[in-house]
Amino acid sequence: MKKLLLATAMTTAATGAFAQDGDPVRIGVILGFTGPIESITPNMGTAAELAISEINEAGGILDGRMLEAVRADSTCIDAAAAQAAAERLITSDGVAGIMGADCSGVTGAILANVAVPNGVAMISPSATSPGLSQAEDNGLFFRTAPSDARQGEVMANILMEREIEEVAVTYTNNDYGKGFADAFTAAYEDAGGTVTLSAPHEDGKGDYSAEVGALASAGGDVLVVLGYADQGGKGMIQSSLDSGAFDTFMMGDGMFSEALLADLGSDMEGSFGTVPWAEGEGTEAFNTAAEEAGFDPSTSYTRESYDAAALLALAMEAAGSTSASDYGPMITEIANEPGEQILPGQLGRAIEILADGGEIDYVGATNVELIGPGEAAGTYREYNIEDSAFTTVEIR
Repeated sequence: MKKLLLATAMTTAATGAFAQDGDPVRIGVILGFTGPIESITPNMGTAAELAISEINEAGGILDGRMLEAVRADSTCIDAAAAQAAAERLITSDGVAGIMGADCSGVTGAILANVAVPNGVAMISPSATSPGLSQAEDNGLFFRTAPSDARQGEVMANILMEREIEEVAVTYTNNDYGKGFADAFTAAYEDAGGTVTLSAPHEDGKGDYSAEVGALASAGGDVLVVLGYADQGGKGMIQSSLDSGAFDTFMMGDGMFSEALLADLGSDMEGSFGTVPWAEGEGTEAFNTAAEEAGFDPSTSYTRESYDAAALLALAMEAAGSTSASDYGPMITEIANEPGEQILPGQLGRAIEILADGGEIDYVGATNVELIGPGEAAGTYREYNIEDSAFTTVEIR
């Protein structure tokens, strides 16, 4: 049934036929549908649209106004293209809020040059650079994935617990990679570990032997890969395996990909990594809804995308307005205590409570809790690669 509702919502969005008691409320969904993370963004977009279709099924927001998702391509890596796409969402499509962007560099560019000047709120499900915590956002930027400042600490702790005290680090040469590498290195060295060399790699190259050679010369028991599974991160692993430079890898969230396992998993036995994750009643409810809608809930940032879209819409209902100056302050209010807890599948109930002047505590698919300036507290899955599959060690 939910698969039918989701398909109906997406088809109706394309025809602009949502309006009932007023024009539809448009929400931009800007993700890298092309580029280095294109293998995971389709499910991210579909998850956001699942939240939108659920609210529409329940009667919409603000006394019957339907929601309409409008997709745009951030490319993940081209800031100019991402800014142009976001500008079109705001000026041509008239979106009231943006679910996205995804990669940290383009997210920061959209925030500074498009969202803030136009007074439009953004909730990113996956932009994790620590630098975004200090962005001048006028209270318009939030994220449902935790910062890499925390992921760096988690990774450092895992290595020390495994008695791995010397590693080399490679990172994608952009805001995400550099911020992540700096956070990890600081945490690992504070814990007593040694980084033999921390070096960037460029995405889109055909040959990574020079980069791998430099890292191998520096030494290290493990190569920490902070890159993208569809691009240079995969290339660095492939080149390491081909040359015998490294055979064990620790991977950050951008490397979590079933496609990577399909290609290289049989040669990566014993490697491990981290990815933002959640478990509990809300996660299980989302997993069931996603499977009924026909997409895989376990791929990266699907849960966070559902939560980001839901928070935007619920904040508008709570504020009684589609203006970010009104609903922006409500995002943190509805994401945290006090109030009735709201899980996936209960968005209609949330609208009812808010319409009656009540309070909600949006738990969502990821046990949402916003701390500080729109930051997500978040938890991580520590996993191993065993028999060409991801196996959970624990949730941290």
